Amino acid sequence: MVAKILALGVFVIVTVAIGIYSRRKVRSMDDFFLGSRSLGAWMSAFAYGTSYFSAVVFVGYAGKFGWGIGISTIWIALGNAFLGCLLAWLVLGRRTRAMTHRLNVSTMPEYFAERYGSKSMKIVAALVIFLFLVPYTASIYKGLGFLFEHAFGLPMVWVILGMSALTAVYLLLGGYVATAINDFVQGLIMIGGAVLMMLYVLSHPNIGGVSAGLAKLAEYGAADGKDYVGLFGPAPLRLLGLVILTSFGTWGMPQMLHKFYAIRDDKAIQRGAIISTVFALIIGGAAYFTGAFGRVFLGNVPPPDGMDAVVPLMLAGTLPDAFFGVILMLMLSASMSTLASLVLVSSSVISIDLVKGFVRPGISQKGQMGIMRVCCAIFIILSFFMAIWPNPTIDVLMALSWGLVSGMFLAPYLFGLIWKGTTRAGAWSGFVVGLLAMIVGIVLEMPKVDNDFGKLFMPGIASMAMVLSVVAVPVVSLLTKKQDAEHLARVFGDTDGTVN
Repeated sequence: MVAKILALGVFVIVTVAIGIYSRRKVRSMDDFFLGSRSLGAWMSAFAYGTSYFSAVVFVGYAGKFGWGIGISTIWIALGNAFLGCLLAWLVLGRRTRAMTHRLNVSTMPEYFAERYGSKSMKIVAALVIFLFLVPYTASIYKGLGFLFEHAFGLPMVWVILGMSALTAVYLLLGGYVATAINDFVQGLIMIGGAVLMMLYVLSHPNIGGVSAGLAKLAEYGAADGKDYVGLFGPAPLRLLGLVILTSFGTWGMPQMLHKFYAIRDDKAIQRGAIISTVFALIIGGAAYFTGAFGRVFLGNVPPPDGMDAVVPLMLAGTLPDAFFGVILMLMLSASMSTLASLVLVSSSVISIDLVKGFVRPGISQKGQMGIMRVCCAIFIILSFFMAIWPNPTIDVLMALSWGLVSGMFLAPYLFGLIWKGTTRAGAWSGFVVGLLAMIVGIVLEMPKVDNDFGKLFMPGIASMAMVLSVVAVPVVSLLTKKQDAEHLARVFGDTDGTVN
C-alpha cells in the first residue's frame, strides 16, 4: 500500500508543478489554447497519443472485448496505430494545419463556419461538442474509479472527485502548454507502464506465458463453442465495428484534430506521424494483448462487478505494490491527458465560438481566458456528476460520445479538407445523417436487449453512423449548388497546401 500511495503522491506533485510552471508561459488566448502554434513533433505526437488512449481503453475496451472476442482484439490495436494515427496524420495533419492557418481558425466550429460559410453550423457544432463529449469524459472517470476501488478500496465517488480536482488545477493554470508538457511526461510513463503490465500479467501462474495462455484460451473457446484464438475471433462484424469506431473515430473528434492546429510546421507533422504510430503500437498492443487473456486469468469466471472489472482484477491479483504503483501512474497518465484535451476543447467552443463569435465579439483576450477557465470548471463538474450517476458501462458511454460527435463531424471535416466540391448542403447532410443514424440505431436495437441501454453494442451503432455520414456528404454535394470560386480560392489557397 505504501508504494501505491507514494506513486500517486509523486504523480500529483509533478502534475501540479507543471501547471504552475506553465502558467508563466500563458500570456494570451493563443498561448492558452494552442501553445502559440509552435509545438514540435515529439510534443505533438505524444499529445495526440496520450489523448487517444485512456483508462477507457485499458479498463473498458481491452478487458471487456478481450473477454468477448479473444486474441483478435489485437486488430483494434493495429487499426488504432495505422489508421487512427499514421493515416490520420498523413491525410489530415498538413491539410488541417494549412487550412486553419489560412482561415485563422482555432476550433472545429470555426472551421465549419469559415469552410462552408455558415454561422448556424458553428453554433450547432459548438453545442454538440460541449454536450456530447461529457459522456466520454464521464467514461474516463468511471474507468479510473474502477481501478482505484480495487487498488485502495476507496469509494468510486471520492476517486472521481479527486481526479476532477487534479484535472482542473493544472489545466486552469497552464492551458494547452501545461497539457502538452504533461502529455510528454505522461507518455513516457505510459510506455514503461504498459510494457511492464503486459510482461508481468502474462508471466503470472494463472496464464503461464503466451503459449500456455493461448492454449487455455482455445480450451475455453472449445467449451463455449467460440473461437477465441482465431484470426478474426467469434464475432467478426463486432470486431469490424470496433476497429472502425476506435480507428476512424479520431478523424472527427475535436480533441484529436486540435493537435494538428498547434503543430509547428510540415516537417514536424512528418516526424510526428511516425512517433505517434509507434506510441500507439506499444500502448494499444500492450492493452489489448493483455486484455485478451482476462478470461484465462480469471478461470473463465465472469467478474461479479461486470466486465469493466476484468483488468482491475487482473492487476490487483497479479502485481506487487511497487509494480502496481507504476501501473496506477500509467492509468492516471493515460486518463489525465485525455481528460485535459477533452475539457480544453469543450470549453473553447463556448468561449471562442459562442461568446466571442456571437455574444461579445469585442471581448478582450483576458476576458476570453476567464470565460474559458469557468467553462473548464463547469464541464468537469458535469462530467463528475454523470460519472457517479448510475449509468451504462464504460464502453457504451465512450461509443455514444464518439458516435454522436465523429458520426456528425468526420465526413464534413474530411471532405471539406480534401475536396473543393463539398457543398454546404453536403456538410449539413453529414451532420443530420450522423445524428439520425445514432438515434435510429439505438431505437431499433433497444428491444433486442430488453430495453437495457447498458447492454447495447454501441460501437456497432456508432461505426454505422460514421459510415453513413461518409456516404451522404459526397452524394448530397454532387446534387447541390457548389460554393463560389472566390470563396474556394480563399479556403484552399495554394494547391500544394502550404501556409500562405
